[in-house]
Amino acid sequence: MAGPELRRLAKHGLVWLGFAVSALFTYLAVRDVRLREVWHGLASSNYWWTIPSLLLVAASLVVRAARWQYLFAATSRPPLAPVVEATILGQFVNNVLPARAGEAARIIALNQSAGASRAEAAATVVVERVYDVLSLLVLLFVLAPWLPHVTWLRTAGILAVVLTAAVVGSVVALGRFGDRPFRLLLRPLARLPLITLERTERAAESVVRGAAALRDWRLVAVASTLTVGSWILLGASCWTLMLGFHLHLGLLAGMLVIIALGLAAILPSSPAAVGVFEAAALVALKAYRIPQSGALSYALVLHALNFFPYILAGIVVIHAHTRRRRAHAPAVAR
Repeated sequence: MAGPELRRLAKHGLVWLGFAVSALFTYLAVRDVRLREVWHGLASSNYWWTIPSLLLVAASLVVRAARWQYLFAATSRPPLAPVVEATILGQFVNNVLPARAGEAARIIALNQSAGASRAEAAATVVVERVYDVLSLLVLLFVLAPWLPHVTWLRTAGILAVVLTAAVVGSVVALGRFGDRPFRLLLRPLARLPLITLERTERAAESVVRGAAALRDWRLVAVASTLTVGSWILLGASCWTLMLGFHLHLGLLAGMLVIIALGLAAILPSSPAAVGVFEAAALVALKAYRIPQSGALSYALVLHALNFFPYILAGIVVIHAHTRRRRAHAPAVAR
């Protein structure tokens, strides 16, 4: 089977796997739910609390965009405004397309709006995911003494050990070999039309530059602080919405919900993580013995707060991005 056919088969397989995972988690989320109680929870909630919850989501997005900006090396760091726009666009695409297509979309958008190297931006996106997962695991273990019994704590511990070992190994390899492994890995691409050996070597250099936040301790400190701060803001958003649903839980409950949601995002799923999102929220609230029907009411609204605003903002960003590119096109043609 030819290489393109294998890649196409793998891509389609990943998409269908995502839909299968979403279907499974949707079933797990609703199998013991009483729809009348879910509707009662939705009807009796105070939706004024969605306003501060949404503001906290917006604040977290800006912090996460600033974190992405600082993952770039100082010599190639793009301005904040196009990074924010690309971040919004990525969230928009992730909510409407499967297989985390938003990651590729924001890399392309940042390249078009700020001239950022696609290879470097791709490397920062991978590093970003590492920071996200490690920060969530650190928050989980730090807060564990004040949390109720969390059944998946051992699994999280295994994930932490594996990920930490992978990060340490990557840092050691980058320090010892630099961009040589990436040069070797990308060199076969030079056989393709329109791709030269020089381009593959520049891409290898960009990838290593994009991993600067794994080796530069100043970048590590800034990126870690911004990452943890963004998750705390999202945890506060989850908790604020709990007030509207009269769940009578503290801020730590909101943090446990966002930790569960963030770790569940590792799984392949359908667009907007339908089913996976709700199931993760229910698992977190189960630790507080919140009835599943009431928890599902809360999870549905929380998901809506993390879906519809990104859809609206994404449409605005796409319109502005397209208009700017059209405005520049005639000037280039002339």
